[in-house]
Amino acid sequence: MGRIFKGQTALRIKLKTFCDLSDILSAAIRYQKPNGKRGEFSAGVSNQDEGVILHECIEGELDASGWWYFWAFITFSDGRTAAGETAKVFIWREGSG
Repeated sequence: MGRIFKGQTALRIKLKTFCDLSDILSAAIRYQKPNGKRGEFSAGVSNQDEGVILHECIEGELDASGWWYFWAFITFSDGRTAAGETAKVFIWREGSG
Protein backbone atom coordinates (compact mmCIF):
# COMPACT_ATOMS: atom_id res chain seq x y z
CA MET A 1 0.00 0.00 0.00
CA GLY A 2 1.23 3.49 -0.79
CA ARG A 3 0.97 6.51 1.42
CA ILE A 4 -2.41 7.91 2.40
CA PHE A 5 -2.75 11.68 2.37
CA LYS A 6 -4.88 14.17 4.29
CA GLY A 7 -7.97 15.01 2.22
CA GLN A 8 -7.65 11.90 0.03
CA THR A 9 -10.97 10.64 -1.34
CA ALA A 10 -9.77 7.82 -3.60
CA LEU A 11 -9.51 5.49 -0.63
CA ARG A 12 -11.35 2.43 0.63
CA ILE A 13 -10.84 1.46 4.27
CA LYS A 14 -11.25 -2.30 4.52
CA LEU A 15 -11.16 -4.29 7.76
CA LYS A 16 -11.45 -8.01 8.45
CA THR A 17 -13.47 -8.79 11.58
CA PHE A 18 -12.89 -12.57 11.69
CA CYS A 19 -16.57 -13.20 12.47
CA ASP A 20 -19.65 -14.19 10.48
CA LEU A 21 -21.54 -11.05 9.49
CA SER A 22 -24.69 -12.70 8.14
CA ASP A 23 -26.84 -11.61 11.10
CA ILE A 24 -25.82 -8.02 11.86
CA LEU A 25 -27.79 -4.86 12.43
CA SER A 26 -24.96 -2.45 11.55
CA ALA A 27 -21.25 -2.17 10.85
CA ALA A 28 -19.02 0.83 11.45
CA ILE A 29 -15.36 1.71 11.26
CA ARG A 30 -14.52 3.69 14.36
CA TYR A 31 -11.51 5.97 14.48
CA GLN A 32 -9.38 8.19 16.64
CA LYS A 33 -7.78 11.21 14.98
CA PRO A 34 -4.29 12.52 15.83
CA ASN A 35 -5.87 15.16 18.11
CA GLY A 36 -7.65 12.45 20.13
CA LYS A 37 -11.16 13.06 18.79
CA ARG A 38 -13.15 9.90 18.10
CA GLY A 39 -15.89 9.13 15.64
CA GLU A 40 -17.08 6.54 13.19
CA PHE A 41 -17.68 5.95 9.50
CA SER A 42 -20.61 3.84 8.35
CA ALA A 43 -19.44 0.62 6.74
CA GLY A 44 -20.85 -1.92 4.36
CA VAL A 45 -20.27 -5.65 4.40
CA SER A 46 -17.98 -6.75 1.60
CA ASN A 47 -17.87 -10.46 2.47
CA GLN A 48 -20.22 -11.92 5.12
CA ASP A 49 -18.46 -15.26 5.53
CA GLU A 50 -14.96 -13.80 5.86
CA GLY A 51 -16.17 -10.88 8.00
CA VAL A 52 -14.92 -8.06 5.77
CA ILE A 53 -16.34 -4.53 6.07
CA LEU A 54 -15.42 -1.42 4.11
CA HIS A 55 -15.92 2.31 3.86
CA GLU A 56 -15.37 4.53 0.80
CA CYS A 57 -13.85 7.83 1.98
CA ILE A 58 -15.48 11.08 0.91
CA GLU A 59 -14.28 14.67 0.95
CA GLY A 60 -13.63 16.07 4.42
CA GLU A 61 -13.29 12.76 6.28
CA LEU A 62 -9.50 12.44 6.43
CA ASP A 63 -9.05 15.98 7.68
CA ALA A 64 -5.87 15.69 9.73
CA SER A 65 -2.35 14.43 9.19
CA GLY A 66 -0.65 12.22 11.77
CA TRP A 67 -1.40 8.87 13.40
CA TRP A 68 -4.98 7.65 13.05
CA TYR A 69 -6.42 4.55 14.71
CA PHE A 70 -9.15 2.49 13.01
CA TRP A 71 -11.16 -0.48 14.30
CA ALA A 72 -14.31 -2.37 13.33
CA PHE A 73 -17.45 -2.12 15.44
CA ILE A 74 -20.28 -4.56 14.75
CA THR A 75 -23.80 -4.56 16.20
CA PHE A 76 -25.59 -7.88 15.80
CA SER A 77 -29.36 -8.14 15.32
CA ASP A 78 -29.82 -9.46 18.89
CA GLY A 79 -28.13 -6.34 20.35
CA ARG A 80 -24.69 -7.84 21.03
CA THR A 81 -21.71 -5.76 19.95
CA ALA A 82 -18.11 -6.54 19.04
CA ALA A 83 -15.11 -4.26 18.57
CA GLY A 84 -12.12 -5.30 16.49
CA GLU A 85 -8.40 -4.86 16.92
CA THR A 86 -7.00 -1.40 16.25
CA ALA A 87 -5.02 -0.60 13.10
CA LYS A 88 -2.58 2.33 13.41
CA VAL A 89 -2.19 4.27 10.14
CA PHE A 90 -0.15 7.40 9.40
CA ILE A 91 -1.95 9.99 7.26
CA TRP A 92 0.55 12.21 5.46
CA ARG A 93 0.35 15.90 4.65
CA GLU A 94 0.42 16.35 0.88
CA GLY A 95 3.90 17.29 -0.31
CA SER A 96 5.64 15.93 2.79
CA GLY A 97 8.24 13.21 3.28
